[in-house]
Amino acid sequence: MPHSRACAHWRRSKALAEIPSTGIVTLTINPAVDVSTSVKKMVPFTKMRCAQAQRDPGGGGINVARVLKRLGIEASAIYPAGGATGKLLGTLVERESVRSVLIPAENETREDLTIFDEATREQYRLVFPGAPLNDLEWKECLASLARIKPPPAFVIASGSLPAGVPDDFYGRVAQACKAHSKVIVDTSGPFLKAALQQGVYLIKPNLHEFQDLVGIAASDDAALIEAGRGLIARGQVEVIALTLGPDGALLITRDLAMRANGLPIEPVSVSGAGDSFLGAMVWSLVNDGSLETALRFGVAGGSAALLSPGTELCQPEDMHRLAADVTVRPITP
Repeated sequence: MPHSRACAHWRRSKALAEIPSTGIVTLTINPAVDVSTSVKKMVPFTKMRCAQAQRDPGGGGINVARVLKRLGIEASAIYPAGGATGKLLGTLVERESVRSVLIPAENETREDLTIFDEATREQYRLVFPGAPLNDLEWKECLASLARIKPPPAFVIASGSLPAGVPDDFYGRVAQACKAHSKVIVDTSGPFLKAALQQGVYLIKPNLHEFQDLVGIAASDDAALIEAGRGLIARGQVEVIALTLGPDGALLITRDLAMRANGLPIEPVSVSGAGDSFLGAMVWSLVNDGSLETALRFGVAGGSAALLSPGTELCQPEDMHRLAADVTVRPITP
């Protein structure tokens, strides 16, 4: 990008970022427009007639902000966006009344595609790489966090990193925010390890991501709790919310371990279930403060998302209804 254009982008995003804090800020460095449709049957080398396409704003932090808004809590969503798809993304986010801090980017924002096979009731998710960000763009996303005044109670950074963004990006987020905000990071692999090196409040890996993080193959509760408390003892994280798909979730702290049962739901879509889990959990923490209650609503929110097509995420009425069926039990050593 020519220097003059980059500076113009920077000035526009700076003005957008100077907004009052809503108490919760989400950061999505690799957003997308999620396109979803269905076909009667997936058949190779055949022209398949699709249902009308549905377009939803996508990306972990954006999805969490959408869930919080539905549940009655304002959140500010920071994300880069560029090109025609980026404009559409901004429109879709604003349509849900989520406050945007949009960082203008030169490259076109990606689209992801989800196809539901009506014959087999299976879902196919095609996820494209995010458009590269240059140094000015990703640094402006990071700098925008410092311009939210007063500092938010929660900073939620979520998703993969596009090309051009350093692997330690989430570590830089944690370093910049942990003194005055509870930092939640939802990512995996080297990106998650970099965040843990700086120390965060909460992480939400799934089983495979957690096993990869701590270097174990075991999946029994005792082994998972022991490995989790190893991270906690090293000061890398305070709370681990480990999602286990249909088997529910496990929550681990220094002094507590709790298991929540899964719910028997035939999924319409699995897109955004993890983000719905996290959004519902943060909503509960803000309103109640109890980790046990937060785990219950997290499982209910993630399960509720399975009932909605595309990336519609969980609906409040479904979450509250399902929460009554979630049992949380303590695990004693």
